Amino acid sequence: MRSSAALQDKVPLKSIALVFLKLGTIAFGGPAAHIALMEEEVVRKRGWLTEQEFLDYWSAANLIPGPNSTEMAIHIGHRKAGWRGLLTAGACFILPAASLVTLIAWAYVRFGTLPQVEGLLYAVKPVVIAVVLQALWKLGRSAIKSKWLAAVAAIAGLLIVTGTNELLVLLAGGALALAVKIKLSQLRPHRVLWVPLLTLSQGMSAIPALDGVGLWPMFLIFAKIGSVLFGSGYVLLAFLRADFVERHHWLTSQQLLDAVAVGQFTPGPVFTTATFIGYVLHGGKGALVATLGIFLPAFLFVAVTAPLLPKLRASRTAGHILDGVNVASLALMGVVTWQLGRAAIVDGPTLLIAVASAVLLLTLRVNSAWLVIAAGALGWLGQGRQP
Repeated sequence: MRSSAALQDKVPLKSIALVFLKLGTIAFGGPAAHIALMEEEVVRKRGWLTEQEFLDYWSAANLIPGPNSTEMAIHIGHRKAGWRGLLTAGACFILPAASLVTLIAWAYVRFGTLPQVEGLLYAVKPVVIAVVLQALWKLGRSAIKSKWLAAVAAIAGLLIVTGTNELLVLLAGGALALAVKIKLSQLRPHRVLWVPLLTLSQGMSAIPALDGVGLWPMFLIFAKIGSVLFGSGYVLLAFLRADFVERHHWLTSQQLLDAVAVGQFTPGPVFTTATFIGYVLHGGKGALVATLGIFLPAFLFVAVTAPLLPKLRASRTAGHILDGVNVASLALMGVVTWQLGRAAIVDGPTLLIAVASAVLLLTLRVNSAWLVIAAGALGWLGQGRQP
């Protein structure tokens, strides 16, 4: 780990670009896995952030709408190289997935089917679970600083399991951590450096229904979704179905399910589902416009909130809130990992892959990228040998 002075040094844009191009290429498994891979790259391997800084940025990303892992990449880029880093990290994390999804969409439009990737995912998913568990273990040791924060994490996990909205769980975590540290009667509202984050959901929801598929209306719909969406890929599915299937009738239900499947089985942010839909509706231009629309709000939200984080951490009151949000975020990540693990570890071979990966990661500190690549290759070859 580098010294705190070294952590303040700027990082060359080329280094930022290479790291996030790599992550965008190998980051299978959804936001929890993406965050685990980022933690390995920017905290453990390169020392660009401390574990506390990493947790603070992760909490901030969870508190704003949009694709959390992409927002995390944007935060890191901004922290290490300013505005140019913000744009570089975000664009490089998105580019590999968007390019691959565009290629798949081209084949889909031409041939009418999706490629078969069951074998690849069969072997990769257990590795992803091991990577996330490793990150949870390391981040948890930094975030859970007291018995009360451990209790907050447990309460947050229980709330998530019972179906409480993710944003409410995060806010509850912050409130609980603050309540036990500071007597409410001593709080001075004008001294609390906590800014509620508002979205444009009311103004942007009134997009008129149109018969034809225009680039501008499509851009506005995706920008609206990127501006208001909290939660998982299943929430994204609900938004897309409401606008593209039920309201505008631009897609069939099967086309939408195919689009979501592509977003799930390709690496990088699942929001590249929009790229697929854009291509299906309007070719290459549509893919570009849809991608810009759904990701642009993330860049704007991070640009607005990133300068606030150092002030929040410096404030005693806001620091307690961040500690609570941090452990609630880890609880959310843990519950998601449990849910993903039940779907990923389905038999003896997948259990063996998960255990072996965890051992290699925790004891030998093998680079997770090599494990993902090796598992993908084995899964692909195994699929090819099936009759």
